[in-house]
Amino acid sequence: MFEKVIEPRMSETDRAGHINNTVIPVWFESGRDEIFKLFTPDLGADAWKMVIINFHVHFVHQLFYGKPVIVKTWIKEIGNTSLKVYEEIHQESTLCAKGEAVYVNFDLNEQKTERIPDDIRKILSLHMVGNK
Repeated sequence: MFEKVIEPRMSETDRAGHINNTVIPVWFESGRDEIFKLFTPDLGADAWKMVIINFHVHFVHQLFYGKPVIVKTWIKEIGNTSLKVYEEIHQESTLCAKGEAVYVNFDLNEQKTERIPDDIRKILSLHMVGNK
């Protein structure tokens, strides 16, 4: 599992002090940073590899400003050219959101998918959902 702590900002709230629902996909994406670094170590846009093709968010519980959140990210499936992640956001030990996203390893210059390299597959496999 990959784990990241995020401090909610006031700008991410609605008028009632709840975290706006549009923020959750952004936090999930931030939780994927270590995965992105496996494919593009310098995170440079010119050599970027990970292209999102699908995501789903299930809102479970309210999130609030002023309390840190923990984004947990697991690998759910590893395909030939794609991978699926399972994610959760927790605040004060409460599951507040969960989701899934599918990424394709993609060569932007050639405009085609690429097989996920074996060395990356090995690292990703250490973070499978079953390893909760």
